[in-house]
Amino acid sequence: MSRVGILTCGGDCPGLNAAIRAVTRKLIIGYDYEVLGIKNGYNGLIEGDVQPLSMYSVSGVLPRGGTILGTSSKNPLLLEHGKEAIKENLKRFEIDSLVVIGAKSAIDVAYELSHDGVKCVAIPSTIDNDVLGTDFTIGFDTAVNIATRAIDMVHTTAESHHRIIVVEMMGSSTGWIATYAGLAGGADCILIPEIEFTLDATAELLKKRHKRRKFSIVVVAEGAIPTDVPNFQSVSSKVDALGNTYLCSIGEFVGVELAKRTGMETRVTTLGYIQRGGSPSVPDRILATRLGVAAAEKIKNKEFSVVVGVVGNKIVSTPLENVTDNVKKVNLEMFDTASTFFG
Repeated sequence: MSRVGILTCGGDCPGLNAAIRAVTRKLIIGYDYEVLGIKNGYNGLIEGDVQPLSMYSVSGVLPRGGTILGTSSKNPLLLEHGKEAIKENLKRFEIDSLVVIGAKSAIDVAYELSHDGVKCVAIPSTIDNDVLGTDFTIGFDTAVNIATRAIDMVHTTAESHHRIIVVEMMGSSTGWIATYAGLAGGADCILIPEIEFTLDATAELLKKRHKRRKFSIVVVAEGAIPTDVPNFQSVSSKVDALGNTYLCSIGEFVGVELAKRTGMETRVTTLGYIQRGGSPSVPDRILATRLGVAAAEKIKNKEFSVVVGVVGNKIVSTPLENVTDNVKKVNLEMFDTASTFFG
């Protein structure tokens, strides 16, 4: 009997449990496989922390946020003998193949492991929606809905007090959440990493708008950098377990600078981790279920070293090597549509 391991790695997001459930049920019911849940991302493979998954253990998890397996951002390739420990525990627990559910960093590790003979299928899950090979990643839709509701809520206080309100959203290297939520929420300006902007031009846009309407909503992705502030420090000295640097608060910086340049009262709202929490939306539940079933089918058909995704409404697979080089940037047509309503 074949035995498959499932792990969730990197940042949590709504829909992870739906994917775990789908993979598990399809492998057990459809193919009579054994399934092991690996605890806390790649940590579980290094430490040998695994548990059997059954129809009972994944019952009722579809609407739950987070992940029943736990997660971590630890990159095993940065640890001495990390890769060797993973291979030893795969052999110890007789795990024939892996389903890796995570963002680009987790998929990068899966790609490296595949070079050493580990049979991997990856499912893209991140609210940032920045993984190549798929139109949407698990968790993105829920995050956009949360961010859009936040914009809706600050509209009333911005209008009542005639203020500029800056709403900072996640998106360290891409501005997918900011663009989608900003468009859906009627933001008056959207600042993202993919599009160059200056604080002076942004201030002029808002001053022109305030001759007509006495309030504005500015949405900014956390990785956006103003080009007219050459010494702006977008990153701090802190580094996480994957080697990624922490970002400074661009929202607070933009808020202070816009207040100086416009003379208008400005407030800042940073959404932070609420974007990653809560129950998954209907589209995320469906996407996670479809991708989970597709990953199980890839395992059954011995089609490894791929990422399963959705393009249009069709489930597709992309070789891991085609996904690891770059991140997926915001569709400029989408941003151009949003910019029609700036000012």
